[in-house]
Amino acid sequence: MVEVRYFAAIADAVGKDREILDLPAEATVADLRTTLTTTYGPKLDPMLKVCAYLIGDELTRDATARLSSRVDVLPPFAGG
Repeated sequence: MVEVRYFAAIADAVGKDREILDLPAEATVADLRTTLTTTYGPKLDPMLKVCAYLIGDELTRDATARLSSRVDVLPPFAGG
C-alpha cells in the first residue's frame, strides 16, 4: 500500500489531494505513472512525465526509483 499525495495541477486533474493505492512493495515511479494513467486516462501521462516525486526525503524524476509507503506527486510550480 502506498499513500499518494497530489499537489496543484495534478490534484486538480485527479480530483483529489490523496489516495491509497495497492501497489507491490517493489513498485517504482514508472509503475505509479502507469497506474495513474490507467486510472485517470492517458491525458494525465504528459503531466506525470514532468512531475517530481518526493519519496521519503528524496526528490526524484527517476522512473526507476522505488516507492516507499508515501509519495508526493509534485508538478512544476511557477514562481518568481
